[in-house]
Amino acid sequence: MKNKIVILAIFIITAVTVGFYPSFRLYAETAPPAPETAVVDAPVIQLAILLDTSSSMDGLIHQTREQLWQVVNTFADSTHHGQTPELQVAVYEYGNDGISAQNGHIRKLRGLTTELDEVSQALFSLTTDGGEEYCGYVISMAVKELAWSDRESDIRAIFIAGNEPFTQGPVEYKQAITEARKRGITVNTIHAGSFKEGAESGWKDGAMLAGGEYMNIDHNHKVVHITAPQDKRLAELNTQLNSTYIPYGTEGKRKHDLQLEQDMKSESVSSGLMAKRAKSKASKLYKNSTWDLVDAVEQGEVKVTELKEEALPAPMAGMSSEERTEYVMTKQNERNKIKEEIKKLSEEREAYVTEKRMEKPQVNTMDQALVNAVRKQGEEKNYSFK
Repeated sequence: MKNKIVILAIFIITAVTVGFYPSFRLYAETAPPAPETAVVDAPVIQLAILLDTSSSMDGLIHQTREQLWQVVNTFADSTHHGQTPELQVAVYEYGNDGISAQNGHIRKLRGLTTELDEVSQALFSLTTDGGEEYCGYVISMAVKELAWSDRESDIRAIFIAGNEPFTQGPVEYKQAITEARKRGITVNTIHAGSFKEGAESGWKDGAMLAGGEYMNIDHNHKVVHITAPQDKRLAELNTQLNSTYIPYGTEGKRKHDLQLEQDMKSESVSSGLMAKRAKSKASKLYKNSTWDLVDAVEQGEVKVTELKEEALPAPMAGMSSEERTEYVMTKQNERNKIKEEIKKLSEEREAYVTEKRMEKPQVNTMDQALVNAVRKQGEEKNYSFK
């Protein structure tokens, strides 16, 4: 019996090899190819910014709101194994007596979001009052409440900034940092004051325990946005860029109005800040697919032909499926062309500003603290930064 099995096996192998066993040969020729490697979701940079908004922190708030777009621009050209990461930002305030003591004088303004205008709005809404600054408490809340990624390759970072002792409050900072480390979240501390004072009041120890960076900044330093020859044209291009957005759905108009409002906020500070914002809006990190049809269609989140009439903006009312598709594509092409000009002018502007900045002494501010820490932690995870 054993010999018969061996002979049969030899016959089948021979038949397949020389083509005498058609069913085996047909399967070999028509079998589907091995599946392609699954498309991996984009890498993510998650930043939670926890700001002390007690009475002495006006300068810290001004720096953060005025340097948001500079931070975005720094990460806009970053990659992880060739992929552009998604940037998600959350904002908390703490130490403000205007917030209930029941909540530890802590308020979450925005959870982790890719919609950067929402982040800008949150920062511009901040005012100072009081207070009682509970660093451990706010870190613990951010760790527990936010939708943190669980992928090892993603960057998960908390940045807490303030000037009172790090040891205050009902939640021990060492306990909060232990919770963060279990989730793979790095806590970075930014003392708004002298390096020595921060080191003596627990800010340095907190960062060391968390595997993060301890930094100090001059929070009272007024950010100088250098005016450049390119600013006027960048402002014009930004206006043109806004006209390519197609608000849709229940939130469309509100969020488009929010976009215009944040333009006005930046412009009211300086033309230099508006130029930085325009550059951010032309980058891959500026995403608005929840309310803009161009982004939603480009990212495959919406089929414009399947949207109900009431979800469409007035210019698209009554359009056929073909007309809808053509309208969105036209706006997308316009946007891409405007973005390219913004990018080119922004590069020229950056060269001009870099030269001018070298003429003045440098001061540690909020954007440098954020950027330097994320760069260091990102490079440890094979992120590349331009």
